[in-house]
Amino acid sequence: MAKTLTLNMSDSTFEKLTKAARRFGKTPEQIISEWIEKQFKKSKDDPLLKLAGIFESESLSVSEKHDEYIGKGLKEDHD
Repeated sequence: MAKTLTLNMSDSTFEKLTKAARRFGKTPEQIISEWIEKQFKKSKDDPLLKLAGIFESESLSVSEKHDEYIGKGLKEDHD
């Protein structure tokens, strides 16, 4: 059974998502759903994830810029 998820994003991000969806003949919802499913598959099969959390770092880049990284990943996946 499908579930509904509401996302808040900037107007510029939504505009980019809408343009990407049009290019692929899909809805923005389809693009986001497919991307999320792909990330779960990718992370499940990624042997490097076994190393996640074993190193300490003062860099907070991932926690501070995660939206930027997600956006870049979306763009790379669909270019």
